[in-house]
Amino acid sequence: MFTTRPELVGNLGMVASTHWLASASGMAMLERGGNAFDAAVAAGFVLQVVEPHLNGPGGEVPILLHAAGNGETAVLAGQGPAPRAATIDRYRDLGLDLVPGTGQLAACVPGAVDAWLTLLERYGTLSFPEVIEPAISYARNGFPALPSISRTIATVADQFSEHWPSSAELYLRDGAAPPAGARLTNPVLADTYQKLSDAAGTATGREAGINAARDAFYRGFVAEAIGRFAEVAVRDVSGRDHRGLITAQDLANWRTPVEEPLSYDYHGFRVFKTGPWGQGPVFAQQLALLAGYDLATLDPDGPDFIHTVVECSKLAYADREAYYGDPEFVDVPLKTLLSAEYNDARRALVGDTADGELRPGSPDGRPPRLPVIAAPTGGAAGAGEPTVDRSGTTRGDTCHVDVVDAAGNFVSATPSGGWLQSNPVIPELGFALGSRAQMFWLEEGLPASLAPGKRPRTTLTPSLAFRDGAPYLAFGTPGGDQQDQWSLQLFLRHVHSGQNLQEAIDAPAFHSAHFPSSFWPRESAPRQLVVESRYPASTIEELRRRGHEVTVGDGWSLGRLSAVSKGSDGFLRAAANPRGMQGYAVGR
Repeated sequence: MFTTRPELVGNLGMVASTHWLASASGMAMLERGGNAFDAAVAAGFVLQVVEPHLNGPGGEVPILLHAAGNGETAVLAGQGPAPRAATIDRYRDLGLDLVPGTGQLAACVPGAVDAWLTLLERYGTLSFPEVIEPAISYARNGFPALPSISRTIATVADQFSEHWPSSAELYLRDGAAPPAGARLTNPVLADTYQKLSDAAGTATGREAGINAARDAFYRGFVAEAIGRFAEVAVRDVSGRDHRGLITAQDLANWRTPVEEPLSYDYHGFRVFKTGPWGQGPVFAQQLALLAGYDLATLDPDGPDFIHTVVECSKLAYADREAYYGDPEFVDVPLKTLLSAEYNDARRALVGDTADGELRPGSPDGRPPRLPVIAAPTGGAAGAGEPTVDRSGTTRGDTCHVDVVDAAGNFVSATPSGGWLQSNPVIPELGFALGSRAQMFWLEEGLPASLAPGKRPRTTLTPSLAFRDGAPYLAFGTPGGDQQDQWSLQLFLRHVHSGQNLQEAIDAPAFHSAHFPSSFWPRESAPRQLVVESRYPASTIEELRRRGHEVTVGDGWSLGRLSAVSKGSDGFLRAAANPRGMQGYAVGR
């Protein structure tokens, strides 16, 4: 099978991410003797610089890891919670039915920086000044603007000029977006990183240095600047100006939880995902439903395969809508949702034609409750997830990085939030707050209803898998609600069709837009199926005959997958996505 690039094979280390500079920076840490965790942290901070439209220090990152030394497999839940002042009544009193998709009211506590620091502190070997150095260099000396950065800035240029002057100062040139390829710098962000590095450098010892950087961010100058900026009224997608609710104390209270991952066994593999504060369990439930089919006999480019996967996905995502939320606040019936008995019954709902309803089940006899979706008001500049839209048009997406080293340490992480289009740049810091609170509902009694200190039910969903009991694969993709559809296709092609990592990534992709979006304005498109144009015309025709509302997108438009593995032969492997012409795997 032709692939756009080789599947890399080596024995020192592999880094695959959504930007070549992040991959190279992570590999530099391996070359200097660091481990996979050091490499992931360096790559993660570089992604905050070179993909500012897709993630930033004000955002979040869930991290799945396996530590070879002690055999630990864990989740670092780098999703910050809602501020303590964030209540449903507070938003309702402002005349809001949905949390705005941009602006101060959409901000949660920034979780990404502490998550990366926690990974470095608990599992890494290098110092914070060492791993942050590449990010400081790119922020100060510059990097080439991706075409997607230019397009994103262009969509919000008027918003910047009219309402967000600090963002206009950083990102606009003579009132317009910089052209693709232009050198971008962010000297204020470089200064912020340098202050964190300096704080670490004055401490005695590696771990003390990491804690000093953490204190500077969450209890020092960064938290103070965020608290002050939250007092400023900012224009958001409601068409009105609102002050924020986040305070310096909200940041001071935050530490990244280290959690046991969810796991599910499938055809000799054990897949690990985040808990139901993310959408990760939906990947496992799709496998539980698909376990009743002999997928190895189906052509992965054929209509039977696509129809079966899509109809099972609809059922799993319907349960996500009805039951997922922060398990610190709600009882999510995960054991039942992943049980064979429950999914045998759910599988009986899959028919020969495309279903047009959203049909959650009743695990343990619970009646499902779905939100009432309000029609939003106001403009939409910068709102929602920067991902592939419902028509299949690529607008960008978030970020992802996977790392494996010679010792068999694995990392899979999906950084997101704090996009340049989510909130104005904080002038003293050089970055924006996030907008993840838009994933809460302002309706009482739902698993994902807003509450102070509660984590939103995010879409970020990295993946790890063991094969025959041994750590084997780290993989994932950006893409909002589509993440656990595109990454599932990689996994199924690898497991059932024997495709190597690069073949599975290069293969044509599809996704369903049937269920409500997790992002403002929470739209759904029943029966809609987006496919890349590289699928055979006969496949597309048959899917339409079965009732799918098929939208044919560009041939290389869906997903930005990456993956790394360590096989039973001892070789390390890696692959990355050619879509968007920026993702890259490196290794030797």
